Amino acid sequence: MAEPRLSLSLQFADARHRAALPRHKVARWIRAALAAPAQLAVRIVDEDEGRALNRDYRGKDYATNVLTFAYDEGTPEPARGDEEMPPIEADLVLCAPVVEREASEQGRSLEAHYAHLLVHGTLHAQGWDHETGEEDAEAMEAREIEILAGLGIKNPY
Repeated sequence: MAEPRLSLSLQFADARHRAALPRHKVARWIRAALAAPAQLAVRIVDEDEGRALNRDYRGKDYATNVLTFAYDEGTPEPARGDEEMPPIEADLVLCAPVVEREASEQGRSLEAHYAHLLVHGTLHAQGWDHETGEEDAEAMEAREIEILAGLGIKNPY
């Protein structure tokens, strides 16, 4: 089965991790989690921007590791016949200092942690949600573990 088409914009407001996030790897990690074509912007930000976005959009006054802004949230219904599925459209914002701190605390490589968070954010863009209940959280974690294993990355949980 062919990988879903991906239109990717990769932006670095915090360029410290540019070397850890080559475009081809970011695209590979995201594609592994996609169920449909997608138009995604991935923005790597500093602590101030991460905190402001989390505060303004989620009401939480701290920087978090990844924020997903999905436009037309939810996995598209399969198309009939030869019709193409509508694209997933989302912005994924990752806070470089938080990602770096978490990777260190968890004893994981920076690359593996970014891969996990990009898979996690991509699933959110498709309607997966771990905050709606324990069953949903377990299903999302299981899907992340499966995707990451396919990428050669150990279970992050």
